[in-house]
Formats: sequence, structure tokens, C-alpha cells
Amino acid sequence: MHFDVFNGDADGIIALLQLRLAEPKSSTLITGVKRDIELLQQVDVEQASSVTVLDISMEKNHQALTNLLDNNVDVFYVDHHRAGTIPQSKHLKSIIDTDANSCTSLLVNQHLAGRFVLWAIVAAYGDNMLQAAEQLSIQQGLSSTERAQLKALGIYINYNGYGRSIEDLHFAPAQLFKNLLSYPDPFTLIAVENSIFSQLEQAYNADMQKADNAKVLHDSDVLQIIELENASWSRRVSGVFGNELANRAPNKAHAVLTLNADNSYLVSLRAPLNNKQGAGDICVQFETGGGRAAAAGINKLSPEKLGKFIEIVSKYYQE
Repeated sequence: MHFDVFNGDADGIIALLQLRLAEPKSSTLITGVKRDIELLQQVDVEQASSVTVLDISMEKNHQALTNLLDNNVDVFYVDHHRAGTIPQSKHLKSIIDTDANSCTSLLVNQHLAGRFVLWAIVAAYGDNMLQAAEQLSIQQGLSSTERAQLKALGIYINYNGYGRSIEDLHFAPAQLFKNLLSYPDPFTLIAVENSIFSQLEQAYNADMQKADNAKVLHDSDVLQIIELENASWSRRVSGVFGNELANRAPNKAHAVLTLNADNSYLVSLRAPLNNKQGAGDICVQFETGGGRAAAAGINKLSPEKLGKFIEIVSKYYQE
């Protein structure tokens, strides 16, 4: 039995989409909301003959990966997050690149020699890899209108991945992936009336309008922090709103804090676009924190530690 394990955001879904468009395969899908990254432990070691893993940190899934390899399960692992120590095994084939300007879908695009490059561009836009997305778009000769359409689609798919649980999302990531399989060309999807694209567009615009009126907790030359209420719309918009803030003020770090039910904060941190480093290293200093250089998060930050968070982030980007 083959298992496909992937992050429920644009990068994870589209990385798998490219692979399965290139090589259709019957598989058991394991995914979840954006922050549900310790997914590999859900694979049944006794049933698995092979596993594809996309866009989840190897460091956070090290023990489960080791268990699979020790049971002679073949694993293909592609990711751009913190990897930790990569196991040495004949059963593991990995493509790991933690460069701040890369993402899993771009790595898969290289692996497939650009067979579904338009979808890779969608994912790069969705993961806020704007420079890489623009470069690929220019290489493909896309017009400004076409680039804007692919960017919007990437943002909407990424937006759909954020939430405390699947119930917060408009589409369950596994179902969204299955739906996208019908569209080898993303422009075909965009052109369909009342498609996933148009449904997510309406929802995204409504949520972003609320976010623009949210409370500013902290604002300095190096860091801006926005607080969102404990609501489904807040959790849906937290990541893409952080990206939008980063694009508006590229010299600042930005943190979007969403209140949890216990009054702790769900933190989404974006490094300055003009200095895409450090976010993962900062967040990993806090329990339940992790991520990559350009973007990271903390699942539960107590209000008592907010001052410490502001101090660490501000000091890091002032230097």
C-alpha cells in the first residue's frame, strides 16, 4: 500500500498534484490543516510498502521516518523546512533544500523537469515566494494578467489550509487535492464558472476585509503585531494576512496573533521580505514553535511570554 503524506497548504497540495499528474498512483492520503505537520506517524508501518512525504519538516517527523525505514519501507521525501539529521538508508530518497527562496513545489518542479510548471508557479505565489514565481512566469512568457490569476489562485489555496481543525476550512485539503487533479492546467480551473477558484475568492475577500480592521498590538521600525479574535475567519486568514502585511512593508517583520480558546496566542511570524531569515530559529525557541527561515509559527504562546517574543524578534531584526 502506498501513502501520500502532505501539508494541507498550497505548497503541499500542489507538490503532490504535480507528482500525481505526472505519475498517477492509487494511494492513501494523509494530510491536515496547515499547522498539522507531525503527519508521518499516521502511516501504518505494517501496511505501507512505500510513502511519499511532501512539505512537512523531517526534523518534526524523524522518529516516524526512522520507524518506516527500519521496516524496509521506501520513502520519497521532498521538503524545504528544518530537516535535522537526515537518516542514512537505502530506502530513503530525499530532496531537501532549506533555502529561503525555495519551496517544496519548486523542488518537485525541478524533479519533474518543469512538466507542470504552471502549477509550480501557483504554489510559489501561494507560499509567498514572489521572486521565484515571477522569474518562472517570465520564463514561461506569461502576461501580467495571467501572472495575477495564478498568484490569486495560489493565495486562495494557501488561505484554505489555515485553521484549528478541518472544520475551520472551506475545503478539506485531501478533497481539494482530489478536485484539482481534474485540472492539469490551472487556467482551465480559473475559467470554470463557480469553480473552487471563485468560491475561495469570495471567502478570502470577506475574511481579509475583517482582518484589515483588526487590532494593532505593537508597531515599530522592525516589527508589527496584529491581534485577531478567536474565530474561524481569524484562523483561516492568519497566514495569508501575514504574507500580505509582509508585502506591504518588506523591511519589517510581521506577526499575526490569533487568540486561542484558552487565551493563548496562535502566532504566525513572517521575516522581513528583504531579509528572509530567522523566523524558524526564533519560533523554535518557544514550545510548540517551528518553521522555516522566511515564515514560522507558534501554536500556543502564553500572554505572559508575549513580551519575550517581541524582545527576541525585535533584537534579531535590529542587528
